Amino acid sequence: MGNESSRGGSGVDVPEPSFFSRFRRRFLRRRSPSPGSLNVTVAEDFAGIARIELISAEMQFKDRWLACLSLGERTYKTVISDHTDKPVWKSEKKIVLEKHGPHIARISVFETNRLSKNNLVGYCEIDLLEVLTQDSEDNIEVLDLFDASSSDKIVGSLTISCYVEDPIETEKSFVRRVLAVVLSYSEFSDLINAFGKPKELFKQADKNGDGVVDMDELAILLAVQQEKESLISSCPVCGEALENFTKINAVIHLTLCFDEGTGNQIMTGGFLTDRQASYGWMFKLSEWAHFYSYDIGLNSGSSASHILVIDRRSKRLVEELIDGKIVMSMRAIYQSKIGLILIDTGAKEILQSLSEKQGRKMNSSESAKDIPKFLEFFKDQIKLDEIKYPIEHFKTFNEFFIRELKPGVRPIAYEERNDIAVCAADSRLMAFKSVDDSLRLWIKGRKFSIQGLLGVDLSSEAFLHGSLVIFRLAPQDYHRFHVPVSGAIESSHEIPGCLYTVNPIAVNSKYCNVFTENKRVVSIISTSEFGKVAFVSIGATMVGSITFVKKQGDYVHKGDEFGYFSFGGSTVICIFEKDAIKIDDDLLTNSERSLETLVAVGMKLGISTRKQGQEELPSLEKCSIDA
Repeated sequence: MGNESSRGGSGVDVPEPSFFSRFRRRFLRRRSPSPGSLNVTVAEDFAGIARIELISAEMQFKDRWLACLSLGERTYKTVISDHTDKPVWKSEKKIVLEKHGPHIARISVFETNRLSKNNLVGYCEIDLLEVLTQDSEDNIEVLDLFDASSSDKIVGSLTISCYVEDPIETEKSFVRRVLAVVLSYSEFSDLINAFGKPKELFKQADKNGDGVVDMDELAILLAVQQEKESLISSCPVCGEALENFTKINAVIHLTLCFDEGTGNQIMTGGFLTDRQASYGWMFKLSEWAHFYSYDIGLNSGSSASHILVIDRRSKRLVEELIDGKIVMSMRAIYQSKIGLILIDTGAKEILQSLSEKQGRKMNSSESAKDIPKFLEFFKDQIKLDEIKYPIEHFKTFNEFFIRELKPGVRPIAYEERNDIAVCAADSRLMAFKSVDDSLRLWIKGRKFSIQGLLGVDLSSEAFLHGSLVIFRLAPQDYHRFHVPVSGAIESSHEIPGCLYTVNPIAVNSKYCNVFTENKRVVSIISTSEFGKVAFVSIGATMVGSITFVKKQGDYVHKGDEFGYFSFGGSTVICIFEKDAIKIDDDLLTNSERSLETLVAVGMKLGISTRKQGQEELPSLEKCSIDA
C-alpha cells in the first residue's frame, strides 16, 4: 500500500491487473484455510465477532514466552517473545461467537526453553458472552494468571483487549476496512464495481452532490444495503463465491477473510489444543515425518499419537497426557496381530502379575516419593486446591491415588430430583442410545455383548437393547466413583478376569475384548424412575482392587460415593433399560463423532423417559470441571 499505480490505462484487450487482482493472487498463494472458518452460522445464534488481542504479560522470571488462545475446537498462538519477564505480543485474533456455542476462552502462557515441548506456566479464562453485557469504553483488562495445578496460586498477570462486535457493527466495520485500503480512483472503482450498482449507491451516499462521500456515511450506506440484498457476489480477497452463503455467513466470511488477507491478524491458527500449538521444532519435524499426528474422533484412540477429549464445561479440546513409551507399548500389544499372539500366550498372566507387584509397591511408604513427580507430569490436570487433605498427609502413593475431595467441589445436578441421572465419575465419557451404536462407533472388540459384560444371569432382555454409558478414568483423575441414580442396591456380583488397559487404544482394538474379559463387579440398582440400572466397575492394568463403601441392600442417593479404584486406569459402565433414559444431546453428539467428553461427578447425564409432563430443563453449562 502507498505505492503509485503503474497502470497506464483501461485497455480492453490486455487489461492491467487491478490492485485487488494482484492482492488476491498473492494471498491465495500463501493462504492456508483455517479449520472451522466455513462453518455455517444460524443468524439467530450469531452473537458477534470477538476481537481478542493478547497485549503483554508480567511473569515471575525471565524466559522467551508464548501465549495460546483456545476456544472450542480451535487454538491460536502468538509469536515467541524476547527473553524477558515482561513479554509483549500485541497479537490479535477475531473469532465468530455463537450464543449456544463455545464462549469460554482459555489463554495459556508457556515458557519456551525446551527443544521438543514447552512448559505451561499459567492460564486464565474469559467468558466472551459476559463481555457482551459490559458497557465500557475501555476494553483493556488485566487478568491474573493461575498456576496450572492450583487456582489459589497466581504466577503472573496478562493484559488483553477484548471486544465483541454486534452483527450490524460487524457489517459496518467490514466496509470501513475495505474502504481503508483504497488509494486511487481506479482502485476505488475496481472495488465498488464488486457491489454491482456503483452509480446508484454513490448517488445515495453523496447527499450534497459535490462528488465527495464521507467514509463513515458510505460504510453505513453499504451496510444497510447489504442488509436489504446481497451486494457482493464473490469475496474480494479469496474469490470464494458467496451466492450459497446466507447474509450473516457472507458477512462473517468477508470480515474474517479480509482481516487474514491484509495481515491484520498476527496469531497463527490451525491447532486443536494449546499443547499442540506450543510444541517445539522437534515435534513439528516428527509430525511432518508422520511419526506423530493429531486428530479427533476414533483415530485419536486407535492410531493417532495423542488422545483428544472435549471438556464439557468449556467445550474446549483437551489433550490427554500419557507417556510416549506407554503409548508405543500399548499399541504394540493391542493394535497388532503379534500383540494378539502375546495376549493369547501369556500376556494376561504377565499383566496380572505386574498389577499385583505394582499394587504392593504403591502401598509401601517408599512410594510416597513418587507423588511430586506424578503431580509435575499432570500439573495442569490435577487441581490441588480441590483435594481434601494436603499432600503431606498421604503416606503412600495409593493413599494419594484414592484421595478424597473437599465437600462441595462436585455439586450434584438437580439433587432433589430422582428422575435426573448424573455422571458417576470424573472421567472421559462415551454415551450411546443402544449397544449397536457403541459397537459401530467405539467398541471394536470381536465378541463384546451385554450378555458377556453382565453375565448370563443378569442380562435381562431390557438391558440387551438398552442405553450404554462408559466412564473412563485416567490415572490423573479422582478415582472414587459415585452413584448416578437413587435406588436400592439389589445385588452385586464379582466376575474374575484379566487386567487389560481401558485406554481407547485397547478399547478400539479388534484383537481383544477389554470390557468383557477384564475383572469387574456388576451391581444392579433398582429405581422408581429408571427401572433397573446395571453399574459395572471394571478393573484395568495396575488396578489390583476395587473397593466398595456401599453394600447389597443399601439404599443410595444419586451422588453418594459408591467405591474407589486403587492405582491405575479404570472404567465404570452403566447400562439403562431400553427407553428408560434420554441422555443429554451434547454427550450423544460427541459420542457420534467418537469423541470422549470430559465430565465431572455430579454433572447431568440424562432424564428419565418413564414419567410424562416433566418441566423443561435449562442447559447445564454451569457445571464445572478443570482440564
